[in-house]
Amino acid sequence: MNQPKKTSVAIIGAGIAGIATAIRLANRGFAVEVFEANRYPGGKLSEFEQAGYRFDAGPSLFTMPQLVDELFELSGKDPAAHFRYIRLPETCRYFYEDGTRLTACSEPARLAKTIEQATGEPAQHVIDFLADSRVKYDITADLFLHRSLHKASTYLNAKALKGYLNFRKLDVFRTMNEANTRRFRDPRVVQLFNRYATYNGSDPYQTPATMNIIPHLEYNIGAFFPLNGMFSITQSLVRLAEELGVTFHYGAGVEEIVTEGGQAIGIRQAGQVRRFDRVVSNMDVVNTYRKLLPGEKQPDKLLNQPKSSSALIFYWGIRHSFEELGLHNIFFSRDYWQEFDALFQRQTISGDPTVYINITSKHKPDDAPAGCENWFVMINAPKNDGQNWDALIEQTRSNVVQKLSRLLGKDIAVLIECESILDPRSIESRTSSSQGALYGNSSNNRYAAFLRHANFSSKIRNLYFCGGSVHPGGGIPLCLLSAKITAALVKPNG
Repeated sequence: MNQPKKTSVAIIGAGIAGIATAIRLANRGFAVEVFEANRYPGGKLSEFEQAGYRFDAGPSLFTMPQLVDELFELSGKDPAAHFRYIRLPETCRYFYEDGTRLTACSEPARLAKTIEQATGEPAQHVIDFLADSRVKYDITADLFLHRSLHKASTYLNAKALKGYLNFRKLDVFRTMNEANTRRFRDPRVVQLFNRYATYNGSDPYQTPATMNIIPHLEYNIGAFFPLNGMFSITQSLVRLAEELGVTFHYGAGVEEIVTEGGQAIGIRQAGQVRRFDRVVSNMDVVNTYRKLLPGEKQPDKLLNQPKSSSALIFYWGIRHSFEELGLHNIFFSRDYWQEFDALFQRQTISGDPTVYINITSKHKPDDAPAGCENWFVMINAPKNDGQNWDALIEQTRSNVVQKLSRLLGKDIAVLIECESILDPRSIESRTSSSQGALYGNSSNNRYAAFLRHANFSSKIRNLYFCGGSVHPGGGIPLCLLSAKITAALVKPNG
């Protein structure tokens, strides 16, 4: 007896959401092929080596590892046998211009005590803040993160009712900065918790205080580190997908999503039309429409929403080891408001930017030669809007070197053994992120969650979307949740 033909799916883009969607669909019996323009998987979650140093190229913070474990469990495998990670005892080391240094441990009570000792801010204020962060997450997670916002069923259940009844607790009518300034006495503590707006590329002086859910992930749940580096998330999931029968095509950029009679019927790749029953785009939704669906009606209102911030990243091989630095480090600017005004209003980089340094060799020593460190130095940058990036990069590099040299008491310039640079232009060209925005739309207004594109097309049948530019948003956890939502929407033939 003949077996029924599997429903075929083409996934455009081997970013983390595309890989996770492929795994979920393969587990449901779909025949899945993934088409990636680059010659490597992962999109932003990739890696490279230079002069004996290994660098994770993109995301550096790992939270909610259960979303990765879930993909292995779904596939009948023991996650620990395929992907290993640890919970970090500390989340970040903070350096302020006034000389204050603060190591944020991952346990809330100890964190609160540490902040009190360093700044005088009452520990109870921090404990109350993190308890409130947990409440916000519990109210919103099922409604906003685990379901499509564009299906009526999302709003017609008991968990949705819980959200409606607790709407006041979501604090949507104040900005993050307004809420934090009201709660904390010390401006250094306000700055510490305001920085979580940058986790989705937003401005703490505009984004709603609802975004104070983000610290819950890092402190109440925890921050983690994959033992083989961040790129091992990509590697382990690609291996899992291949074991499930998913086919990956690299160096295989898609030229068009082919439609006929109001439905997607396949893709054009290398000049040839390849027919598929379903198409899922993990490519930025703006470029999906503009480049792959130019003949279709464009949802301009959704595509023209304000973009998130981008990044300027210096990958430095440092010929020295700094005991005062950890895996995650933040060197704050003196004037946070001015920094974000430059970023979102003037579309430039402040002369005194906050600097983030990630050093994976602290936990994975073979990422750098003995006695050296691999520095991933990131500065928040505006989206690419035609700025004079070469001049801006040169000036920012000088400002960053001076800032770090002053705060660390050592001339950083002479320690840089090798360097690579990633800026909004190269982010845009390598990952197809519209204007180099890291998270698609910003969350700089209270309606932002509803102004992201759905995980499916309401105009073109059999066309779906996943990844950081659509619901529920950017960053590894939300991209994995995007995959979960999208895969559940894809129906088999028959």
